[in-house]
Amino acid sequence: MNIASLVVRAKPEDFPVVQAFLEQVPGVEMQGSSIETGRIILTIEDGEGWSVTDSILKVNLGPKVQGVTLAYEYTDEGLENLEA
Repeated sequence: MNIASLVVRAKPEDFPVVQAFLEQVPGVEMQGSSIETGRIILTIEDGEGWSVTDSILKVNLGPKVQGVTLAYEYTDEGLENLEA
């Protein structure tokens, strides 16, 4: 399992376009937003047919997106090797 949390920056007038786009990105779930500060908080989880990295890149290249900051990332890949 891979999970990431992002802070997406956008101009307040562009929020409807950005939010509509984010709803189409695989694995993305919007957690909150602030039009006053121009920020949208979201989480991304990998799934069948896409990776967290793919979705982060797609968000970063989205229409009207001003910037993306990775706030948190978790992976459990490789943990099975440690449990011996």
